[in-house]
Amino acid sequence: MKGLPSCKPGFDSGARGYALMTLAGLPARGAFCAARRLLQAGLIFTVLTAAPQSAHSFELFGWKPFGSSEENSEAVPDPISYEPELTVSNDNERIATELRDASLLMQQKDRPPSGEAGLLARALSDRERLIAQLYAIGRYGGTVEIMLAGIPLETALEQSDLPEARPVSVIILVDPGPVFTFADISISSRGSDLSTDPAFWGLSPGEVAASDEILKAESRMVSVLRGRGYPKAKIAERRITADHSTNSLAVTLIADAGPKARFGAVSVSGTKVTDPAFVVQQAMLPEGELYSPEDLARTRKRLNDLGIFSSVRLVEGDIEGPDGTMPITIEVTERKRHVIGAGASWSSTEGFGVESYWRRRNLFGRGELLSIEGSVGRLGNESLESLEYSARIAFEKPGVFGPLTSFSTSLGARQENPDAYLSRTITYDAYLNRQFTDQLKGRAGAEVFYANEEDVFGDSDYLLVGLPADLTFDNRDNLLNPSKGVFAAFFAEPAYDTLNANAMGFVKGTVSSYYALDESKRFILAGKVTAGSIFAPSVEAVPASRRYIAGGGGSIRGYAYRNVGPRVDGEVTGGRSLIELSGEVRVRMTETIGVVGFVDAGNAYENSFPDFSEGLKVGVGAGLRYFTPIGPLRIDAAIPLDPGPGDPDFALYVGLSQAF
Repeated sequence: MKGLPSCKPGFDSGARGYALMTLAGLPARGAFCAARRLLQAGLIFTVLTAAPQSAHSFELFGWKPFGSSEENSEAVPDPISYEPELTVSNDNERIATELRDASLLMQQKDRPPSGEAGLLARALSDRERLIAQLYAIGRYGGTVEIMLAGIPLETALEQSDLPEARPVSVIILVDPGPVFTFADISISSRGSDLSTDPAFWGLSPGEVAASDEILKAESRMVSVLRGRGYPKAKIAERRITADHSTNSLAVTLIADAGPKARFGAVSVSGTKVTDPAFVVQQAMLPEGELYSPEDLARTRKRLNDLGIFSSVRLVEGDIEGPDGTMPITIEVTERKRHVIGAGASWSSTEGFGVESYWRRRNLFGRGELLSIEGSVGRLGNESLESLEYSARIAFEKPGVFGPLTSFSTSLGARQENPDAYLSRTITYDAYLNRQFTDQLKGRAGAEVFYANEEDVFGDSDYLLVGLPADLTFDNRDNLLNPSKGVFAAFFAEPAYDTLNANAMGFVKGTVSSYYALDESKRFILAGKVTAGSIFAPSVEAVPASRRYIAGGGGSIRGYAYRNVGPRVDGEVTGGRSLIELSGEVRVRMTETIGVVGFVDAGNAYENSFPDFSEGLKVGVGAGLRYFTPIGPLRIDAAIPLDPGPGDPDFALYVGLSQAF
């Protein structure tokens, strides 16, 4: 730091007009040396926070819903208890809260350190963290003093002994000092031109000199250079001058691009079952092409999406040769190959549902997946005959016809038993799946579908041979709790019923979108539209389980499951067209609690295009969300505004993730 003294013996006091920052009550030279050591370690401009970790007796997929406030960690030898208190001199509660969140002494008070030496080490580390936090809010003239049992930290470090009284009284006194603002800011680079405008990098004279903003600017500079093909780019020099007479900070940042590079040979380490050549194929790193962080990010995502690795690390080697090639080593850790899982859902109209699966990952060492799945629904109904159940065996092989194409096939059997019909089906399908971009994917294949069904039209058998295809676009920021982005899916299938000599076609599309009303994403608007058509000679020609019928969770909440649509003699038949609309207002009240208000509307119609002769059925309701690490736990209550035969007065739904 220009204007501040050297840490060598016999230092000069520095340029006139600059005063030393006083850190944690240390003498001026000691304070500066401590600060410089922190700066050299890359810590002085880093805000570190620590939250207390809790161990709980019950854990579900990493979520611990029934936590205890007490830690259940391994026993600490010679634990020493203490009572911390943090005080800010100007009674600024906002600053006090930020400092308490950053303080190890405050956050880990229920986790006693090991002996007096452990407490002293925690206090010493805490002082550095609190100084860094002051710098993060632009306060470079503050002081942090820590007293242990009435003894200053420096004295306690020298004598290495504390009074016998327990718990030890720990007093943290902070004078935040004045707010510093940016003064002169100089940006330059070597090896590749960068913008010299500080505002381009988020630094503006007169703004609060938060250290985080300097770090962000440095990160942006390095990212831009790496994006131009300079993988070894770095900040070569950082000069920061604090003027205590004007409470200002002068900043000089010099970036060094280093040599330009091209992707070299790709190697793999860490595989036990997986074929390394398969990993290289799926990585799709363009050997000989200009280095690109985006290519590395796509490679990491593709390998993670295989589902066979618990970690993927891309190690950049040294740049070698006249063409500047840089080898890449893919370091992986394989996941356990056998997986067993289970889930459950409940609604007041559909009863309980349970499902489970067994999976074998990496079956032949090239990412293959074998799955056996089963489910039982409508548990709790009056008779076992009304249950719904399914079983399915599926196989998927990635990397066929290139790394972006996979093959999947499945055989499944299912019984559905809503009030409108009873259906028993067997389905075999096979697909080629293609990932076109990070957001766009599609598949096309063949299907054989047999159904034996009983409905208002009688007992019928169907044997459909079809060519299904679908296309999906998804750029949501979170699959289980999205706050922005769009999800769109389109499905089409021409089919022929070989038993009844009927040709038909199925078309269906769904679009949902999300918009956050504020930067913190506490208020979110969500909407969904679904529409579909079936082109067939008549409703009766279509298997009942393939007809469009609305109602229930995921459709029109408040109405009975698959109970909204055309009727014959009071019985729902289903239709050849469908329209569904949903809108939600989602409000996050706290970090773990949210509320939702929603409106659903829709109906199914006899003809292949909606004629709206029956209008739209509307359901309204509200819900509660409990946010867990694996997604929001959802409880919705809905009321049908125009209930029909068999519809309830209200309905409750429980599940994991948002409704859409």
